Amino acid sequence: MLDQLSLLSFASGGWGSALLAGALVTIALALSCLPIGLPLGLLVAVAARSKNRWARAWATTFSTVFRGLPELLTLLIIYYGCQIAAQKVLALMGYDVQVTINTFVAAMVAFSLVFAAFSSEIWLGAFKTIPKGQFEAASALGLSRFTTFRKVVLPQLARIALPGLSNNWLSLLKDTSLVSTISLVDLMRQTNLAVSVTKEPMLFYSVACLGYLFFSAISGRLFSFLERYFSRHQRSVRP
Repeated sequence: MLDQLSLLSFASGGWGSALLAGALVTIALALSCLPIGLPLGLLVAVAARSKNRWARAWATTFSTVFRGLPELLTLLIIYYGCQIAAQKVLALMGYDVQVTINTFVAAMVAFSLVFAAFSSEIWLGAFKTIPKGQFEAASALGLSRFTTFRKVVLPQLARIALPGLSNNWLSLLKDTSLVSTISLVDLMRQTNLAVSVTKEPMLFYSVACLGYLFFSAISGRLFSFLERYFSRHQRSVRP
């Protein structure tokens, strides 16, 4: 038992440092998807409600494609497809070079697109709960569409969409384990390397389970705090 636990140490011969580094890559990848996925998902939802048929068609196509494809397939297409496309473009320009896409960037783009597609449905549902009278009242007050959206609609959207977005975040956190297929050294990749070297699958997979459960628990507490915060704020502005 002690020999097994020594494999998790941070000393020489232990895998503690490697697992910690992999865990940091996992959480960094998930967090880096939010600044792209959240606003893009909102943009898709706004486009889906647009009076412009081309905007609606783009939103429908985007949502259908990235919600319908398996996350792993999306990741592989982005990773290998971008490299192939870049090489072909450079070849047309007369450059015969080998292009390699950074694995972290490829994973960030792929998961951001998937997160945006799923979050767009959450944003759309939130839009439907806002009374049309609020838009009419804002227009009567002389507020522009942008000001109405930023000051009246968006705060309410964030509060209403938060529970659904929290589920999307947890799915994103779990999907990051797929990046081991393109050799990005995340928590799952480090775990598999440790298992292949030490032949202790139950020990290291149990540690990986605890790692993902820890991230999920912390995320749950954070979203609970945000929901309470927005609820208190909503009550405070009622007449």
